[in-house]
Amino acid sequence: MEVVKITPRGYCHGVVDAIKIARQVGAEAGAEPVPQPVHMLGYLVHNEHVTDELKDHGVELVDEDDRFAGLQRIDDGTVIFTAHGVSPQVKERAAEMGLRSIDATCSDVVRTHDLVKDLAGRGFHVLYIGQRKHPEPEGVLGEAPGQVHLVEPLDFEALDDIDFPTDKLAVTCQTTLSQWDTISTIEEIQRRWPDVEVYNEICKATQERQEAAVKAAAEVDMVIVVGSSRSSNSKRLVQVVEELGHKPAHLVDSPADINPAWFEGIERVGVTSGASTPTWMTRKVIEHLESLEDNAAAV
Repeated sequence: MEVVKITPRGYCHGVVDAIKIARQVGAEAGAEPVPQPVHMLGYLVHNEHVTDELKDHGVELVDEDDRFAGLQRIDDGTVIFTAHGVSPQVKERAAEMGLRSIDATCSDVVRTHDLVKDLAGRGFHVLYIGQRKHPEPEGVLGEAPGQVHLVEPLDFEALDDIDFPTDKLAVTCQTTLSQWDTISTIEEIQRRWPDVEVYNEICKATQERQEAAVKAAAEVDMVIVVGSSRSSNSKRLVQVVEELGHKPAHLVDSPADINPAWFEGIERVGVTSGASTPTWMTRKVIEHLESLEDNAAAV
């Protein structure tokens, strides 16, 4: 069995920046202006290995899907807002509590926040394509409550229930969705509201990884995606390989998740990873797959 390494894979710029910020804050904790203890409000990025590493740097996880509920578990010190962003209301509440706030929001997500705030300020209602209960939409919707309407990808029936008080309409999206599902949803929105302004905010890293995975699927028998089950972009890689590449795909967090039975009759397996997956873990998975290959050759 041949192991094909799909590129690009691994950390995107937003994850690199967020981890760098968190490590630095952890190192400076206890000195001005970073009071202890240091907490990250939710997973800094959706990967448990990163979370464990940051704990070693003195950054503790507050694991609450609801950011307001998470704040109530912090009495004092420093709070880091994750790469997914938070609503203005969460930032205001942290300030009221006297917490030192550090913003590690990905710059691509910041751009979407700014876009929605600008559109709402100009009287637009915004259809936001995103995943319910994911922290990124939660933060963006908080920029303009009542003017931003969450629609999940391909949930066309939900569009039937939306009634706009204005003709000034726009559509944008979460940065880590399937770009093809997002385009299909945008096209349906345009069919219903032809004058809608379109702002496709799928980030470049997500697009590049999805396109590379689909292209590689044509040349392999199976794809292994290294990433967390919490990670939207990792799960989307599995989805696009199966739906557009028409090949089986498996999401694994580590070599322990790999089932040797998957590889019966498989001659070539591709390996990619989510944008929040550490390179060292992807390397471990590749080495494990290569050891399966070597063992099979020795039999």
